[in-house]
Amino acid sequence: MSDDAPELRASDADRERVAEVLRDALAEGRLDMEEFEERLDATYKARTYGDLAPITRDLPVGAVAVPKVDMVKKPGADAGSWSERIVGGEGSSTWGVAVLSGFQRKGRWTVPRRFNCFAFWGGGEIDLRQANFADGVVEINCVAIMGGVEIAVPPGVEVEVRGIGIMGGFDHREDGAAGDPGAPRVIVTGFAFWGGVGVERKLTRTQKQELREERRRERLERREQRRELRSSARDEQYEAHRGMLEEHRDMWRHAHDERGSRRHKGRERDED
Repeated sequence: MSDDAPELRASDADRERVAEVLRDALAEGRLDMEEFEERLDATYKARTYGDLAPITRDLPVGAVAVPKVDMVKKPGADAGSWSERIVGGEGSSTWGVAVLSGFQRKGRWTVPRRFNCFAFWGGGEIDLRQANFADGVVEINCVAIMGGVEIAVPPGVEVEVRGIGIMGGFDHREDGAAGDPGAPRVIVTGFAFWGGVGVERKLTRTQKQELREERRRERLERREQRRELRSSARDEQYEAHRGMLEEHRDMWRHAHDERGSRRHKGRERDED
């Protein structure tokens, strides 16, 4: 775990490494049971490395209970804030053509203010999820004749579809969805004849990983809750059983005392 990346999401494996450190500390007598339970509960509830860092800081393992995270941005890393992605300039590619073939624009590229594409008995793929933008408003003009163009946009981007289809169509599912503050707006125009232009909102690789981590964390929390419920039920059964035993002991003592009292009174009458 790195103090330079406290906001980074922790994985189930990270939480398990911290839990293992706590179990060792309990076995070695460095933590009592109450401290162990408090820290274990905090471990399984932790969402980020910043939440995990204090849990083992005073133990021999030190502050590093999970691997150090390199936060240096590498080429090809998933996109950052919208302000960083609107870069100006002319764009790295301004057109694409697919005639009995296909074209792709994906990964790290700069979308120009106007991108023109043509598909005839072929297909094109335009992926904006990791792209930069030459301007806050860009236009993608598509002509699809007996062919198709698929456009993938990331969450947060506003999409406006203005294309016309004759025996073909433009996908309007993402049309009109509100965008994030500062996010670019993508206008899709053009013409489709016996073909189609699809627009789909897709998560980036990082967002998919975060979603998987969130779902794993939720499953882990549910398992922990079920474990606590089972433990609570066992405790209740034990307490009920112990209460019954105490009642039996009290009844036995009461009956024993009464028999003893009757015998004592009998001996007194015999002596008289």
